[in-house]
Amino acid sequence: MEYKLYEARAVAVLKKGEGRTLKAGGLWIYDNEIESIMGSCDDGDMVLVRDFDGYPMGKGFINRKSKISIRMMTRKANQEIDSDFLYLRVKNAWDYRKSTVDTSSCRVIFGEADFFPGLVIDKFCDVLVVESLALGIDRLKHDIIDILKEILAADGINIRGVYERSDAKVREKEGMARCKGFIGEPFDTKVPIVENGVKYIVDVEDGQKTGFFLDQKYNRQAIQRLCRDADVLDCFTHTGSFALNAGVAGARSVVGVDASEHAIKCARENARLNFLEEKVHFVCENVFDFLPRMEEEGKSYDVVILDPPAFTKSRSSVKNAVKGYREINIRGMKLVRDGGFLATCSCSHFMDYELFTKTIHQAANSAHKRLRQVEFKTQAPDHPILWAADESYYLKFYIFQVCNEQ
Repeated sequence: MEYKLYEARAVAVLKKGEGRTLKAGGLWIYDNEIESIMGSCDDGDMVLVRDFDGYPMGKGFINRKSKISIRMMTRKANQEIDSDFLYLRVKNAWDYRKSTVDTSSCRVIFGEADFFPGLVIDKFCDVLVVESLALGIDRLKHDIIDILKEILAADGINIRGVYERSDAKVREKEGMARCKGFIGEPFDTKVPIVENGVKYIVDVEDGQKTGFFLDQKYNRQAIQRLCRDADVLDCFTHTGSFALNAGVAGARSVVGVDASEHAIKCARENARLNFLEEKVHFVCENVFDFLPRMEEEGKSYDVVILDPPAFTKSRSSVKNAVKGYREINIRGMKLVRDGGFLATCSCSHFMDYELFTKTIHQAANSAHKRLRQVEFKTQAPDHPILWAADESYYLKFYIFQVCNEQ
């Protein structure tokens, strides 16, 4: 690979008493923490960061259009950011996955938690899907992709295509246009994968996010043992992943519900792929309408699964999110037969562990149910939680036995 060097031509100096997130181990420096910038630089360039007293803090990419003005790449001021540096970072990320997860389909790079701020790369069998959300890392994405393909090829994995899904609205906060499309030669964007013994077709072009939610891999596996001979309700089913895990595990009947017609169409295709279309059925309806209707009709289930989208993506909307989580958990618990099970989760990092746990407890009191915790899990290990980078810890997943009040 051609040798490249990304030099720091300017110095950003922090205000006295600022840089708390950075000093605690995080990777972000906010616009109101910077005292001055010495030297000439463009947004997206590498800068050297110094504390107010001149102490070197490391190097990162600057973007004055963003509230997150600097995203750190290294805490070593004398570290050269070059092709060798990037190769080692990517190799470390891949080696970590090989040690911790099934790598047939997995998240290979998880942004800040892999010290690549703003970059996500998912591997679906022999296809890569890339999401770039920060200006500085966007300039490196092609180099990082080439390095990753080289590292995977050394393990006998030949990548047949790369698709970019940098179409999240958050890119606009970086002054960047949203974009999606092929990086390199076009290929069939309906990608077959197998996870936990379940077959899926992942739509990397038009599916949500990068096409499939890999973070729930082992949580989906955890519900399998509860679903044998059970009647199962899977809410916010998306493309049917929890529902299909229940079906493969030997459930008596499964209903999956989602408001997206495209998602339900994909879910039904996935059910046919696993020969489960006679047992696993999908309904296109708003879950907030479906749950009270099922209660009115006197329906009940052995297992209810609640896997909603993030009800909040900012601190300002947390209160409304709490109401949403509380309502679906009340409704869900009321539909669980005495001694049955509830799997419930939140994928918003603003809905932290303590608040989510408190909300479920309130829901149980309102539903007049008693909960016995079976287990608590987070996101799969290919989405590692970097301590001091709070945004990397977002998924909370509970399984409870639901009992009527005695």
